[in-house]
Amino acid sequence: MVQVSSSSPGRFPQRSPRRFLLGGSASFAAATAAVAFVALSAVSAAASAGAPPPVRDEDRAGDHLTVTVRHAGGGRDGTYELYCHPRGGSHPDARGACRVLDQTTRWGRDTFAPVPHDSACTLQYGGPATARVTGTWAGRPVDATYDRRDGCEIDRWNRLVPVLPDLGS
Repeated sequence: MVQVSSSSPGRFPQRSPRRFLLGGSASFAAATAAVAFVALSAVSAAASAGAPPPVRDEDRAGDHLTVTVRHAGGGRDGTYELYCHPRGGSHPDARGACRVLDQTTRWGRDTFAPVPHDSACTLQYGGPATARVTGTWAGRPVDATYDRRDGCEIDRWNRLVPVLPDLGS
């Protein structure tokens, strides 16, 4: 609303409200732009908040991973099948593994991404254990390898426990 002052005798000028309305097509365009802005803001907020990606049912039907662990010791070596949505397979903790994968899956991020090459990592050795995860998760192919050669790789491994066995810190 715009107010226009008019001159009148007295100490304070009087103000009278005047409204200016946009024409039909201009107001429709403004309303459409406002709705689009709100919708895009909501999608952007959900993505930046780390909301899980919208996954179609037909994508979820293929959530199947093969986890191969070597040199972990303590009877933890082997190859395990993991199915999620619905849960099953030969993995020793399918329920926990599927829960961790669901919680770590984020829109626009690769759950199984390697440590970036320019990362500063502690010079700590976590042992000779290695793992390979292959298959399909959230409709995308997976082929990831894991080891425990430094602090970054140990942290990457630990984020996927119990998909990978818990070997301590």
